Amino acid sequence: MLSGGKRVKISSFIPSALLALVIGSGAFSQTAKEPGSSVVSTSRNKDWDVYLGDNSRSHYSTLDQIDKSNVSRLKVAWTYDTGEKGEFEANPLIADGVLYIPTATRKVVALNAATGKELWRFNPETERPGGGSTRQRGVAYWASGDDRRIYTAVGSYLYALNARTGQPVRSFGQNGSVNLGAAVKREGSDAPAHVLVNAPGAFFRDLYIVGVSGTPGTIQAYNIRSGELKWIFYGIPRPGEYGYLSWPPEAYKFMGGANSWSGMALDEVRGILYVPTSQPNPTFWGGDRIGANLFANSLVALDAATGKRLWHFQGVHHDLLDRDLADTAPVLLTVTHNGRKIDAVAQGNKVGLLFVLDRATGEPLWPIYEKPVPQTTLAGEQTWPTQPFPSAPPPLMRQRYTEDDVSNISPEAHALTLQRFKLDVSDGPYPAPSLKETIMFPGFDGGMEWGGSAVDPDGNYFVNLNEVPWLLQMAPTRRADGTPLSTASMGERGYTNQCSGCHGLDRRGDPAGGFPSLLNVGKTLTKDQVSRFVQQGGGRMPSFGELPVGTRQSIVDFLFGDEQPATAHQTEPGRGGGGAAGPGRGRGDASAPYMFTGFRRWFDAQGYPAIKPPWGSLNAVDLNTGEIKWKVPLGEYPELTAKGIPPTGTENYGGPIVTASGLIFIGATADETFRAFDKDNGKILWQGKLPFGGNATPSTYMIGGKQYIVIAAGGAKSGRPSGGAVVAFSLP
Repeated sequence: MLSGGKRVKISSFIPSALLALVIGSGAFSQTAKEPGSSVVSTSRNKDWDVYLGDNSRSHYSTLDQIDKSNVSRLKVAWTYDTGEKGEFEANPLIADGVLYIPTATRKVVALNAATGKELWRFNPETERPGGGSTRQRGVAYWASGDDRRIYTAVGSYLYALNARTGQPVRSFGQNGSVNLGAAVKREGSDAPAHVLVNAPGAFFRDLYIVGVSGTPGTIQAYNIRSGELKWIFYGIPRPGEYGYLSWPPEAYKFMGGANSWSGMALDEVRGILYVPTSQPNPTFWGGDRIGANLFANSLVALDAATGKRLWHFQGVHHDLLDRDLADTAPVLLTVTHNGRKIDAVAQGNKVGLLFVLDRATGEPLWPIYEKPVPQTTLAGEQTWPTQPFPSAPPPLMRQRYTEDDVSNISPEAHALTLQRFKLDVSDGPYPAPSLKETIMFPGFDGGMEWGGSAVDPDGNYFVNLNEVPWLLQMAPTRRADGTPLSTASMGERGYTNQCSGCHGLDRRGDPAGGFPSLLNVGKTLTKDQVSRFVQQGGGRMPSFGELPVGTRQSIVDFLFGDEQPATAHQTEPGRGGGGAAGPGRGRGDASAPYMFTGFRRWFDAQGYPAIKPPWGSLNAVDLNTGEIKWKVPLGEYPELTAKGIPPTGTENYGGPIVTASGLIFIGATADETFRAFDKDNGKILWQGKLPFGGNATPSTYMIGGKQYIVIAAGGAKSGRPSGGAVVAFSLP
């Protein structure tokens, strides 16, 4: 037992029939079967027809034509331009020689996977206007005989498309689509909720199961062919459900969060779905949601046939720091632990901790201890006294910013960083929100990110991390006597409560982090466009459709500087307050007493992360032993390398894949470079330039005996140029 900690008790309930199963899920089968059929792919073709490689989300391929001896010869085979710009982050699917990928505006294109020639394009605007402006990380492919479909979500709607033509399958749902918001109507309203889907779901028997972000988050299962809703699991429990008592009595009516947006893993043999969930909302103020807040920040194992909870593990209790477990999909693998084979699930988090659990029971392979964390001094808040830490593997990144971490890339950076460090505080991975500025390290985008991790059949785990410091600070919204701090208009109050958490009190945002400045927004967007963004979401911004129409419009009017006097000081019942980065921020129309002042990376005067490198890394962990095998920088700044500074790594978004030939392929970096690493030691074996940053997880496939590696290159992250290219590489 670690000092000051106690062992976690995992709550679980597993039917005896499941415990009797001793065979694995087949995550690393050497033959690929067509979904819904018994046809085995030919030896000259190999598809990547499931998001992130397979339902285990292993990012693994058995292909080995491209290996350590010839990878240096890789060349561009073809490039396809979507004609768009934005956060293009999708993992391409390849089935029967066709590549399917969603664009930055949620169109879906089908390409000849050998040539890159466009075969068809689905534009959701032809079905219903709006809703197509948010990032999408993949689609789902399903086939049974001659019935072959692509499932994609746009706004609140799930579409089934004919995989050969791109046309909606009109027998699915209502004329080709299902309104996912209809299953989660708000309390006291008959109107469907505004919801979003970021990552594709999973197929189990005759079900398509998808994670839906809304207020609250839900997991929904539909009949594959008809679109009929079969079951639903609520991230925030309702009365009588397990976990209900971990919230205030009526939290399920108005609180948000507990979404699953990065992807779920499925053990097809056991019939267990593994669901990672996000933080609760309001994100940075929890005075209205005192309690552990299940099932937010959790890995929840569900019976895939019924949606019934089997067991859960909560990785962060009463989260106040946006430390959602949903930031990365879980991965299933088999390891040798204490001399026996164990089918495990590995779940990383945003501070670089890795929890490895028995897939059937939820019991940890290595003890997990609850350790004390700093407590808040904000009146009305109750910080959870402890947080869980695994005894193994060790943290994959630094857990606290210390004086040894002060920047060393130049004397100027060192002096200024040291000065700021001595003024601020750094309290480790779970600092208590306060009125004093805190160095947030690991940062808000630290640890495991949505690109995911890769595993091989030997039990090795590969993941990229960000090691960039951010700043955390809360601000009061009321005077000491409880009266409002200012006589702000309705629009200004709405902006302060709903928008400033991302775009800042000064509206300057953080463009490098994907939060644009809203100063002079009218120069680039119309009021109608901004109104649509507020209602439906866009880019990193979630939907604010749950807010009353008057509240939304007053915010838009405020941004354009023409808020009408008649609405300047009125109040409107709604779900405002809280000042957090996501829907469902508070209770009624009362403002929270404190608000988050905005997402701010900490850079030095030259614009580099204010910390000693590495700023981004690629890591390998042996999950048989729980030991870190190697860690190498991921990415570089050429101008620093030219000065003799070793590669620093860069902020990175997008995950790796690993192949049977011992290669790791990853883009992700802020230097528009695609790389191949030796999985045994982390050595770079090849690198090629991309037209824009490869902020997506790549795929690999074989057609006619030739292996290809393909990646979406859209850039737009870390303040880099933006585009919309799909680039495929192969041996000449």
